[in-house]
Amino acid sequence: MRTRTLLTLTAAVAALTLPAAVPASAAATPVLTTGGAGGTPVAAGEALTASLASGTSATFYSSATGTSGISCTSSQFSATVTDNPAAPGTATESLNAHTFDAAGCTTNVTGVLGVSSITVDNLPYTAAVSSEGTITVAPAEGSTIQSTVKLRTLLGTITCVYRATGLTGTTDNTDSGISFTNQQFTKASGSSLCFANAYFTAKYAPVTDASGAPVFIN
Repeated sequence: MRTRTLLTLTAAVAALTLPAAVPASAAATPVLTTGGAGGTPVAAGEALTASLASGTSATFYSSATGTSGISCTSSQFSATVTDNPAAPGTATESLNAHTFDAAGCTTNVTGVLGVSSITVDNLPYTAAVSSEGTITVAPAEGSTIQSTVKLRTLLGTITCVYRATGLTGTTDNTDSGISFTNQQFTKASGSSLCFANAYFTAKYAPVTDASGAPVFIN
């Protein structure tokens, strides 16, 4: 009888000291999910894509407050998730492609007839998406964010090269969008028809995974 009582007491003490199993539903929510905030985690290696938000344009203006420059109605980007830690935190992505369709680009720069191409150089870039609702884009170490713009003029095609050390944008769970506003690029080379600075503004929405599901920030 005494032995049985001792065994029962030992079992009770063990039950009190052993940690309780954590149900799967209590697992930490990562920064990136689909199906809504707090939804299905986005796996590392997942491909994400986005085009310009409906009815918007990507612009490269010569000043932060002006309207002289280039406007494009078609632009897309694609990225691969490299890390998606628990929120609050910062998820990282590799920005593999960022394109602009020159057929949808117009310009009102004096002396320029049209846009031949806009190419984003030195890819991939690293994108860091924080729970606080910001996204920062940075080049590889020792490189720079760079865009090459080719413009048609009466004297032929000119090439303008613009560079930036980094870009900062904001995220929005309302439409799973990413916005960049007046991100400054500085002319690295080009003729006098290439404006000295290019201020980039665009909204991409929705950002979706490979299945087409919108991505949310937690």
